[in-house]
Amino acid sequence: MSWKKIEPAKRTKNIKYAIRDIVVLAKEVEKKGMEMSWLNIGDPNIFDFRTPDRLIQDTIKALKDNKNGYAPSNGIASAVDAIREEATNKGFKNIHEVFVTTGASEAIDIALTALLNPGDNFLLPAPTYPLYDAIINKLGASINRYYLDESNNWEPDIEDLESKINDKTKGILLINPNNPTGTNYSKESLQKVLDLAKKHGLLIFSDEIYDKILLDDSATYYSLASLDADAPIITFNGLSKSHLVPGFRIGWGIVTGANEYIKDYNSAMQKLVRARLSANHPEQYGIASSLLEPHINEMTLKLRERRDITYNRLSSIKGLSLVKPQAAFYAFIKMDLGIDDFTFVKKVIEKTGVVIVPGSGFGQRENTNHFRVVFLPQKEILTKAFDKLEDFIENKRWLS
Repeated sequence: MSWKKIEPAKRTKNIKYAIRDIVVLAKEVEKKGMEMSWLNIGDPNIFDFRTPDRLIQDTIKALKDNKNGYAPSNGIASAVDAIREEATNKGFKNIHEVFVTTGASEAIDIALTALLNPGDNFLLPAPTYPLYDAIINKLGASINRYYLDESNNWEPDIEDLESKINDKTKGILLINPNNPTGTNYSKESLQKVLDLAKKHGLLIFSDEIYDKILLDDSATYYSLASLDADAPIITFNGLSKSHLVPGFRIGWGIVTGANEYIKDYNSAMQKLVRARLSANHPEQYGIASSLLEPHINEMTLKLRERRDITYNRLSSIKGLSLVKPQAAFYAFIKMDLGIDDFTFVKKVIEKTGVVIVPGSGFGQRENTNHFRVVFLPQKEILTKAFDKLEDFIENKRWLS
């Protein structure tokens, strides 16, 4: 008798993560001696952004105070109370639950797992953050894509959204501010999505991880749950982006809505929350001070300058166009170059060392091609990368 080959589960076949997958190619290019420009991953800490000292000090103190055992499943009291207080100040009502998780990613996984059965579908925007695709594929459910309208500042295409709803649809995802487009949705669009969800009896996920990173002084941000007290909404957020600790993996979910609509589903989520024991314990001691003492001004001033450099440079290159990002630190650029986005990105990395991500990795409207740029790097890095990209496009170097 001999060992048999172990076959992976079929559910893993379609799981992809373009942001990280493209790194495999980039690392091979780097090994050949190419100077690399990493414009692919939204990690502020690899550039000139630093975690606030208070957050580090609170975490170190918790470690020294031996807060190193299991935490309560939903999170320590000071963290849960601070998250609830901040949500209330934003206008949230009917808050049923706050649960702290290992990054917002775990909260998303818990919420989808508690909701979807095989055969169900969930409405994801196109483009979208690819984590949602991976989890839904893992669960054996179906991805139901609706389009964001590039001609209307990447706001949700409401007509397309409604046309995609069917009797197997369980919910709608909004990512606001949006990754990968950098759009801060209007109150009007949010209200239209709420109206649709109410009409069809759907749950809404509101991913608001970039809500504090608004790049224009005139910007107003509307948190979805502040607009309707009865709507069943799960709001995701965390410290990773706004407080510069993506490696801490600290996020949370907030459950809101009329009790009659959300009670049973919330109970199912809490079973999963308890079953996985707890999120990182000592790092939770920095949540309260982080939410009560925001540091965001210096960060957004840097990002505003880098956004403007990115927009001005890339919009001036023939064959490229983009909507000016309003929030977060991403730009989603449309290509009209006679080449598909995946091949374009592959050739850019191989010939210039500029690492960007193909739009197809986020989903995009049929017969369009895009790529995503992260504008976290310093001005000098961005300028050099965009010089290389401009030369690559003007000389059609993918043909050589």
